[in-house]
Amino acid sequence: MTVVMEQDEDGYTAFSPDLQGCYAQGETWEEAMATIRDAIRLHLEDRTAAGDPFVPSRMVGVVQVNVVV
Repeated sequence: MTVVMEQDEDGYTAFSPDLQGCYAQGETWEEAMATIRDAIRLHLEDRTAAGDPFVPSRMVGVVQVNVVV
């Protein structure tokens, strides 16, 4: 499962691009990773219970784009 981690002045935010609305936070990297694991597990359990199919995306790469404004 792909997870994106971002850091700001309050700690870390994690989200899964494969699961809309699946976000987590933590003061440390480790805390954010632990909470996103729980969030992903709960999200998938809910989808399974509701009979919603889950097909993960096939990531082909991550690219950083520089834009001049």
